[in-house]
Amino acid sequence: MNIYVRNLSYSLQEDELREIFSQCGEVSSVKIIKDRVTGRAKGFGFVEMPNDEEAKAAIEKINGTDVKERRIEVSEARPPQDREKKW
Repeated sequence: MNIYVRNLSYSLQEDELREIFSQCGEVSSVKIIKDRVTGRAKGFGFVEMPNDEEAKAAIEKINGTDVKERRIEVSEARPPQDREKKW
Protein backbone atom coordinates (compact mmCIF):
# COMPACT_ATOMS: atom_id res chain seq x y z
CA MET A 1 0.00 0.00 0.00
CA ASN A 2 1.21 3.48 -0.82
CA ILE A 3 0.86 5.88 2.11
CA TYR A 4 0.78 9.68 1.90
CA VAL A 5 2.40 11.60 4.76
CA ARG A 6 2.08 15.36 5.07
CA ASN A 7 3.03 18.21 7.40
CA LEU A 8 6.54 16.79 7.74
CA SER A 9 9.32 18.82 9.30
CA TYR A 10 11.62 20.15 6.59
CA SER A 11 14.57 18.67 8.48
CA LEU A 12 13.14 15.13 8.62
CA GLN A 13 15.24 12.61 6.68
CA GLU A 14 13.97 9.58 4.74
CA ASP A 15 15.74 7.13 7.06
CA GLU A 16 14.00 8.74 10.06
CA LEU A 17 10.60 8.39 8.38
CA ARG A 18 11.41 4.77 7.49
CA GLU A 19 12.25 4.06 11.14
CA ILE A 20 8.90 5.48 12.30
CA PHE A 21 6.89 3.29 9.91
CA SER A 22 9.09 0.22 10.43
CA GLN A 23 7.70 -0.03 13.95
CA CYS A 24 4.44 -1.19 12.34
CA GLY A 25 5.86 -3.56 9.73
CA GLU A 26 7.96 -3.93 6.61
CA VAL A 27 8.67 -0.77 4.62
CA SER A 28 9.68 -1.23 0.99
CA SER A 29 10.35 2.43 0.12
CA VAL A 30 10.28 5.97 1.49
CA LYS A 31 10.34 9.16 -0.57
CA ILE A 32 10.27 12.70 0.81
CA ILE A 33 9.40 15.08 -2.02
CA LYS A 34 11.90 17.88 -2.60
CA ASP A 35 11.89 21.05 -4.65
CA ARG A 36 13.79 20.49 -7.90
CA VAL A 37 15.53 23.85 -7.82
CA THR A 38 16.42 24.30 -4.15
CA GLY A 39 16.53 20.65 -3.04
CA ARG A 40 14.54 21.65 0.06
CA ALA A 41 11.90 19.23 1.33
CA LYS A 42 8.33 20.26 0.52
CA GLY A 43 6.86 18.87 3.73
CA PHE A 44 5.25 15.72 2.37
CA GLY A 45 6.22 12.29 1.16
CA PHE A 46 5.23 8.71 0.50
CA VAL A 47 5.86 5.42 2.29
CA GLU A 48 5.30 2.07 0.56
CA MET A 49 4.41 -0.94 2.70
CA PRO A 50 3.86 -4.31 0.97
CA ASN A 51 1.46 -5.70 3.60
CA ASP A 52 -1.91 -3.88 3.54
CA GLU A 53 -2.82 -4.87 7.10
CA GLU A 54 0.47 -3.51 8.45
CA ALA A 55 0.00 -0.36 6.36
CA LYS A 56 -3.51 0.23 7.72
CA ALA A 57 -2.23 -0.28 11.26
CA ALA A 58 0.58 2.20 10.60
CA ILE A 59 -1.86 4.80 9.27
CA GLU A 60 -4.02 4.46 12.36
CA LYS A 61 -1.10 4.48 14.80
CA ILE A 62 1.01 7.26 13.25
CA ASN A 63 -1.65 9.69 11.98
CA GLY A 64 -1.82 12.72 14.25
CA THR A 65 1.42 12.03 16.10
CA ASP A 66 4.10 14.64 16.66
CA VAL A 67 7.35 14.16 14.77
CA LYS A 68 10.02 16.84 15.17
CA GLU A 69 7.45 19.25 16.63
CA ARG A 70 5.04 18.82 13.70
CA ARG A 71 1.73 16.95 13.88
CA ILE A 72 1.88 14.70 10.82
CA GLU A 73 -1.11 13.52 8.83
CA VAL A 74 -1.07 10.03 7.36
CA SER A 75 -3.51 8.49 4.88
CA GLU A 76 -3.69 6.04 2.02
CA ALA A 77 -2.27 7.68 -1.08
CA ARG A 78 -4.73 8.30 -3.89
CA PRO A 79 -3.73 8.09 -7.54
CA PRO A 80 -3.69 11.45 -9.32
CA GLN A 81 -6.98 12.12 -11.04
CA ASP A 82 -7.00 12.37 -14.79
CA ARG A 83 -7.23 16.00 -15.75
CA GLU A 84 -8.65 17.30 -18.98
CA LYS A 85 -6.22 19.31 -20.99
CA LYS A 86 -7.53 22.77 -21.79
CA TRP A 87 -5.92 24.09 -24.95
